[in-house]
Parts: sequence; structure tokens; C-alpha cells
Amino acid sequence: MKEKIDKVIEKVEATSSIDDEKKSVIMLKLKEWREEDEAINDIAVRFEKFWIELEPIFAEMGWV
Repeated sequence: MKEKIDKVIEKVEATSSIDDEKKSVIMLKLKEWREEDEAINDIAVRFEKFWIELEPIFAEMGWV
């Protein structure tokens, strides 16, 4: 999972669609999460909950 967070960090650093102020806050939190094993599990749970909520919507649109 740490490798995946590293990839997200790279993408956030490279993007121009996030303003610098928000980017620095996001980067700080990502780097914090990378060092905490419990936080890594928390991220996975949050994404799973997010997907459970959005999957029916994507299915209705024919995207799943």
C-alpha cells in the first residue's frame, strides 16, 4: 500500500489542477498516512465505502 501512496504523491505533485495551497495540505497528509500503518488501512476502508456509495450510480450510467 505504501507504494500506491507514493504513486498518489507523485501524481499530486505533478498535477496543475490543484492550487498550491491545497496541494501542500494534501501532500502533508499523504506523507503522514504513508508512515502510519493504521492510516493505510483507513484509506482503504474510506475508498471502499466511497465505491460502495458510487457503484450503483456508475452502474446506472453503464460505466460498470
